[in-house]
Amino acid sequence: MAEKENNNNNNGENQNNIGGFNNSNKPKPKFNVYWIYGLIALIFFGLQFLDFGGEPAKITWSEFKRDILNKNAVKEVIVVNRDRAEVYLTSEAFSSGEYKALLSRSYTASSPEGPHFYFTIPSVEVFAQNMVDVQKEFPTAIPIEPSYETRKDHMGEIVGWLLPLVIIVAVWLFIFRKMSGGGGGGAGGIFSIGKSRAKLFDKEDSQVKIDFKDVAGLAEAKTEVMEIVDFLKQPEKYTDLGGKIPKGALLVGPPGTGKTLLAKAVAGEAHVPFFSMSGSDFVEMFVGVGASRVRDLFAQAKEKAPCIIFIDEIDAIGRARGKNLAYSSNDERENTLNQLLTEMDGFGSNSGVIILAATNRADILDKALLRAGRFDRQIHVELPDINEREEIFKVHAKPLKMAADIELGFLSKQTPGFSGADIANVCNESALIAARHGKERIEKQDFLDAIDRIVGGLEKKNKIVAPHERKTIAYHEAGHATVSWLLEHANPLIKVTIIPRGKALGAAWYLPEERQITTKEQLFDEMCATLGGRASEEINFHKISTGALNDLEKTTKLAYAMVTYYGMSEVLGNLSFFDSSGQSEYSFNKPYSEQTAVTIDQEVKKIVDAQYEKAKKILIENIHGLTQLADLLLEREVIYSEDLENIFGKRNLTNN
Repeated sequence: MAEKENNNNNNGENQNNIGGFNNSNKPKPKFNVYWIYGLIALIFFGLQFLDFGGEPAKITWSEFKRDILNKNAVKEVIVVNRDRAEVYLTSEAFSSGEYKALLSRSYTASSPEGPHFYFTIPSVEVFAQNMVDVQKEFPTAIPIEPSYETRKDHMGEIVGWLLPLVIIVAVWLFIFRKMSGGGGGGAGGIFSIGKSRAKLFDKEDSQVKIDFKDVAGLAEAKTEVMEIVDFLKQPEKYTDLGGKIPKGALLVGPPGTGKTLLAKAVAGEAHVPFFSMSGSDFVEMFVGVGASRVRDLFAQAKEKAPCIIFIDEIDAIGRARGKNLAYSSNDERENTLNQLLTEMDGFGSNSGVIILAATNRADILDKALLRAGRFDRQIHVELPDINEREEIFKVHAKPLKMAADIELGFLSKQTPGFSGADIANVCNESALIAARHGKERIEKQDFLDAIDRIVGGLEKKNKIVAPHERKTIAYHEAGHATVSWLLEHANPLIKVTIIPRGKALGAAWYLPEERQITTKEQLFDEMCATLGGRASEEINFHKISTGALNDLEKTTKLAYAMVTYYGMSEVLGNLSFFDSSGQSEYSFNKPYSEQTAVTIDQEVKKIVDAQYEKAKKILIENIHGLTQLADLLLEREVIYSEDLENIFGKRNLTNN
């Protein structure tokens, strides 16, 4: 019973904390000066158009003539502005209570002094004639001589003048506030368009809950970043020896490797003010706004020094100047970059202000931005290796309910080339797959299915494939598997499937070896294995299909890279036309002659043709195993490395 009660309490807490937000701690709405403007406008229009008790009851001419004038209850009639007649009752008639029903037509009962009723008249002349006629119709009635007044509505005139001006000003403020992206907030938003939009996380801020313990892997990157944090905490440790902390550090690496997460950890560990901003936040449609925001950002940082400024995706403003032909020399991004360069290392002093930035396009950044004195360090955040992937799996697997037999080391071996973001996605997808099948815990196969889902796309078992197409796909994939299994340097095979997944009608899954350099022989074997599918089609059906498009694309790109980048052509020799600096990114000229281009094309074709013939030779020599493998694929749809070992025997890996 106690356990059940605890579960109920936990469920109640979960209901009050849906999506990670505690209902009891909902943020209160921020004060906005427009609320005051709206309240003043409501009061202003309410006084003008609403009746708060001073308005008399409205009646008709017939009611006035029959019920009031005929009974000698009229004390006075005043015609106001030639279109409205106000009726005053005698004190005896008002106190008699006879006209209580008519008086109740007003929001509140009229005062004894009056006016008590009113009715509209078509014109003064018609009203005067009607009064004469009614005196004749009721000779016993006391004669009433109307009086005439002209009254001015000062409030209405003020509204008539001010209302158009208020509307124009409101529209003007609204339009310019939208154009400025709402910068600054309040009525002065249009004037704060040049202000920095950086988010400030102060040392007392509770929004940043991440520290270095939450960043798995990235040991070298964390070491360098922690040195910066340590300097902010203990500056005397370095300054006593005459050392100076780097002014800036640039986090460089592929997408999803944890650059922004590392910056968040710095914000959580440093215990100093932390300004966070994206590179695109500096860019605005107005000229000069980016430079103004840079100045304002550094002005705020100097006031709160020591502090850290983090600029995410700095390539939005840090692109090399003068290389993009689409922009003129007065480009807004270049002006913003010039101001950033000046602030980072100009005549002004920025002591105590450290700049962190992140990008995955360091090759396109301006050289002046990367020089010593600005970004002194480039911290490379690379894809995690097998040990780091295991650490990342441990972090993301904490909230998961997993089966006891799951080994995170095995999962790290199955995910070569995965980034930290990819691994987080694998863990999430595995939980979704297990829940979809009604499991109470995530099993090993759920993780493997999640990896396949991320690499190859969604499995489409119900996709209609004609029998002859299915047979072609089976022999195509069997060709890949056979050649890769029999080649010494090809990547190890995990499984082969002919179940459509994503855009692919079939796939062969490999487990690439984690290596830092690749030899010419390894590239040749990988190319030969890639061409095995097309070769199998030609051998078995004496015709080819469009199914090898992706294989041919990868093979052609690899062959051109071998010839033009890696210097692996015997004819061209040790020449490389690769431009690591990006200087020729917008150049219209090739770095080689037309004759060399012809030679490159010939060498590429020679390499591809040689590997294709090699693949055909291997398949012809092992045609029985290829046929057996294809038939097994048609029967089971999915086969594994154990099945290939039963057909072809163990792989020869003596020199791999």
